[in-house]
Amino acid sequence: MTSTELLNEVRKITHTNLDYLKKKFSHLSDEQKLWRPTESSWNIQEIFAHLNEYARFYHDAFNTRIAKTKFREPRESFVSSPLGRSAWNSMKLGNARNVKRKFKAPRAFNPAIETSLISGQDILDFQTGQNELLEIFGRAEQVNLRRVKVPISISKIIRLRLGDALLYVVYHNERHMQQALNLLAHPQFPRK
Repeated sequence: MTSTELLNEVRKITHTNLDYLKKKFSHLSDEQKLWRPTESSWNIQEIFAHLNEYARFYHDAFNTRIAKTKFREPRESFVSSPLGRSAWNSMKLGNARNVKRKFKAPRAFNPAIETSLISGQDILDFQTGQNELLEIFGRAEQVNLRRVKVPISISKIIRLRLGDALLYVVYHNERHMQQALNLLAHPQFPRK
């Protein structure tokens, strides 16, 4: 994969997320945002609160590492590390836009447990975050995606290459966007 292909991929998914936000989620009522098919399922508001908490961590990490790096020479080729490929591949949706492997969200990123993560304007906050992410991609073009390292949310010791971390975050966003779309398509989802 080239650095250009990687950045084109993450931009495409992020623009798709912004389109979904505008067309499918911006007009939802509070009842619709809070509806859940089962007691243990997340509702739409919780899905976006979860994504916003990840954005707070990763967007700050991306901006800090890009600003402080000495690796200012972009390289056209990008090679994932084995850990990086495993991380983003575990988040990537299957060909049928299905989740291949489920994960439990860490407590600090789980709005069903940490209700303080919910702002009440979580969809709008996610939209703002997606626009910030597009700006981060522009800055990432100016550095070496392989040499810049980003800590992961569950361990400051483990670091991913910037390119791998961008793919991980964007595939994670896409995965939860599909989760929210699945809720909208649920036969018992409240209609207006």
